[in-house]
Amino acid sequence: MADDSPTVELSRTELQAISDFAARCARPVLGTFEDTRPGDTRPRAAVEAAEAFVRSGERTKALRDAAWAAHRAAQEARDAGQAAASAAARAAADAAGSAFLHPLAKATQVRHVLGAAAHAARARELAAREDPPVAADHLAAVRELAGPVVVRVLRRYPPAPPGGGRVGELLRRLDALLR
Repeated sequence: MADDSPTVELSRTELQAISDFAARCARPVLGTFEDTRPGDTRPRAAVEAAEAFVRSGERTKALRDAAWAAHRAAQEARDAGQAAASAAARAAADAAGSAFLHPLAKATQVRHVLGAAAHAARARELAAREDPPVAADHLAAVRELAGPVVVRVLRRYPPAPPGGGRVGELLRRLDALLR
């Protein structure tokens, strides 16, 4: 079956702005992961790889590998019952993965733009013993981090899709705030 989705024009500068936003969202929750899983540097390496992409504009194998490694760290934390640490590692994985935003006008691509922010909000909420106002406050702060380039790129895509549990709910809330 052919995919007839229209494409979205994305410049390297726009991708760098998306990754900068994602890294700035993920970096503050690294401590949530590191306090729970000391010595595991994979999420920090993913955020640093995203920041390197922001400086260089080069989407490298190392960047992709860092995203996958942080994703594995999130799975391991989840499997160990460390939900807040898992969400923080997912924020880092999404920060590194943001550089790979696809130019297809599909709602699923919104996760590349806002996934790090949504997972960081969930990490904060979980660390505060499931306190929803903590996530809401985080989303309000993140709204200020998203500059005009991030908002312009986001508006080229359809609204965030349904599903995804609590993180999906946070993602859709942030999507609505920014549009």
